[in-house]
Amino acid sequence: MNLASQSGETGCSQLLFANFNQDNTSLAVGTKSGYKFFSLSSVDKLEQIYECTDTEDVCIVERLFSSSLVAIVSLKAPRKLKVCHFKKGTEICNYSYSNTILAVKLNRQRLIVCLEESLYIHNIRDMKVLHTIRETPPNPSGLCALSISNDNCYLAYPGSATIGEVQVFDTVNLRAANMIPAHDSPLAAVVFDASGTKLATASEKGTVIRVFSIPEGQKLFEFRRGVKRCVSICSLAFSMEGLYLSASSNTETVHIFKLETQKEKPTEEPTTWGGYFGKVLMASTTYLPSQVTEMFTQGRAFATVRLPFSGHKNICALALIQKIPRLLVAAADGYLYLYNLDPQEGGECTLMKQHRLDGSAEPPNEILEQGSHDRPLTAQTYNTAGMKGTHTPGRQQFLLYNDGLPGNSGFRGIYIYITFTKVWNRLYCSNDQERLVPTVPNK
Repeated sequence: MNLASQSGETGCSQLLFANFNQDNTSLAVGTKSGYKFFSLSSVDKLEQIYECTDTEDVCIVERLFSSSLVAIVSLKAPRKLKVCHFKKGTEICNYSYSNTILAVKLNRQRLIVCLEESLYIHNIRDMKVLHTIRETPPNPSGLCALSISNDNCYLAYPGSATIGEVQVFDTVNLRAANMIPAHDSPLAAVVFDASGTKLATASEKGTVIRVFSIPEGQKLFEFRRGVKRCVSICSLAFSMEGLYLSASSNTETVHIFKLETQKEKPTEEPTTWGGYFGKVLMASTTYLPSQVTEMFTQGRAFATVRLPFSGHKNICALALIQKIPRLLVAAADGYLYLYNLDPQEGGECTLMKQHRLDGSAEPPNEILEQGSHDRPLTAQTYNTAGMKGTHTPGRQQFLLYNDGLPGNSGFRGIYIYITFTKVWNRLYCSNDQERLVPTVPNK
């Protein structure tokens, strides 16, 4: 998360950069006075590993896993990359480039330097330049992703500035692997899973997240993030085992999707009114345009997080801390937020702790003053006792919103609002007046 070009929007004037390392075990923070590393082994405490004050205005700081190798870029010399051994306090090498460095990516084999219209691939063992990808489409945000896998060492970057094409490059054999037509709109985020066999993408519209196989480029999953227009995706992140995918944006909601294939069940004849209605609804999708049909097949969020802010740039990670799955959010307001993820039930995640990114102590009870943002999702039930003859909200409501369909299909802004009663009283009651009351039977 590079805030160097957006310092006026940040809630923490000292913060210029924040990012998690490749296995989400530490957090790197760049500030106007230097840079710091924090351990992510505990929820209750953000332990500082190292602090450097020799380099000012650090706008990029990337650590190689849990090693002492670190890549640094400063606003005072934005075209210069320094590679250092931070424990020894020594500089290994430095390189100067023709333009401003926008992003640096590391794995155990390669170091990638991203400029606006070119990418440099270094051998991390001796820092020699192995290959240069020149005249790439304009990429002012420095959007790119590098797989951390040694077996599938791929680089992904935008293949177009006008549509959402992803260029996949093999950094070991130094050749193009595939071009994936991921979205109709320009790309906003790309990320590999830990194995390097999956790539998640999001466009500038921010409503749909897609996951592709690598290097084949086959679409594996498609998720609908939300229904709001003009949403800017801030980050995408896989969990280390590749089962979960988080998506954060400039809104207060973080979505977590579960990457599991639905098992096909044998076809059964419906026995309820709702079952018949659902069958007819799904059958009708064969007569609708493909853009509308996709809405019925896109996956929805398995879990969500309500952040105590909106509008701040942020970066997320899914990590296993103290044997519990957690969602971590480092934000431009100067805080690191830690949430619990229920791997079985999902739902709304619970805020467990928040820490200042400058390492200072957090005031007592401050994290408990977020109101409804911290409450876990609870099931809503209705009590129908003593309410005969009045309409009770014993029904389920589903709202599907088609947000910004690509092309000129004429189906933009379609609302499909389906309201139906699960069980009518006439199935259980004996007089006409009581039959008018919809209820939900006790489980």
